[in-house]
Amino acid sequence: MKKTVLSMVLAITTLGCSGQNTVHSEFGGGNIKVAIEQGNEWLHDFSIFWFIKRKNAPQIAIWVEDLEGNFISTIYVSEKLAKQSWTAAGGNRRKESLPCWSHAQGRQYADGLYLPTKNEPLPDAVTGATPKGSFTANHQMSEGLKQFVVKCEFNHSTDFNEYYPKDAKEGDANYSGGKMGSGQPAIVYQVVVDLTNGQREFKGELIGHSSPDGSDGNIYSDTSKLTTALSIVKGITVYVNQ
Repeated sequence: MKKTVLSMVLAITTLGCSGQNTVHSEFGGGNIKVAIEQGNEWLHDFSIFWFIKRKNAPQIAIWVEDLEGNFISTIYVSEKLAKQSWTAAGGNRRKESLPCWSHAQGRQYADGLYLPTKNEPLPDAVTGATPKGSFTANHQMSEGLKQFVVKCEFNHSTDFNEYYPKDAKEGDANYSGGKMGSGQPAIVYQVVVDLTNGQREFKGELIGHSSPDGSDGNIYSDTSKLTTALSIVKGITVYVNQ
C-alpha cells in the first residue's frame, strides 16, 4: 500500500514538474501575428494531491472587434474552455474563467451560459493546448478591414489573494467561482490596430479585468485589488505580415 501511494506521489510530482520549462510556440497562419510575452506569473501552482502542486499555464482568449466594440472573430481560445475539458472542477463550467470573450462572441448555449459545451466545442482551427510560455497566434484578417482591435484575456484557476479568497460567498462582489474557481478575475488587454498609416507593429495595453463571477462581459478598469494576476503577461504586440 505504501509503495502504491509513493508511486502515485512520484508520478504526480513528475507531471507537476514537466510543465516548468517554458517554450515559445506558434499557432495558426494568416496576415497578422499576435505575440504574447510571458510574465513572471505565467505558470501558477495548482494543487492536485495533498501537498503536490502542478505548474499550470493560464487560460487564454484572443479575438477581434471593430472600433465600436462589435465582435468580428475569434483567433484563439485555450482548449480547456473551448472543449470543456476541465479537470478537478467539480462540474463547474468555469463561466468566471474568460467571461469577456464568452459574452463578446455572443453565442448562448442550451444551459444559458455563453460557453462552448463538450457536445458543441469550438472548432480545432481556433483552439489548442495552452502554451507553457511565450507564443504567437496568427490570423487571416479581411483585406478590406483597416482598423480593428485585438483583445486578449488571461486567467488562472485558484489564483487567490487577500481580496479574492477561496471562501468568498456566492453573491459577494469578490466571489469568483469558489475554491476551484479563478480567485483573481481574468485580466484583459487590447491592441488598437490602424493600417491606414503604414504602421506594421502595435503594442497592447492592460485595460482592466473581467467580471469576477463571470455573470457579465464587462471590463472593469480598476485593477488595484489584483496582485499576481498583473504579472501573468509581460507584453503583447500585434505584427502585420504584409
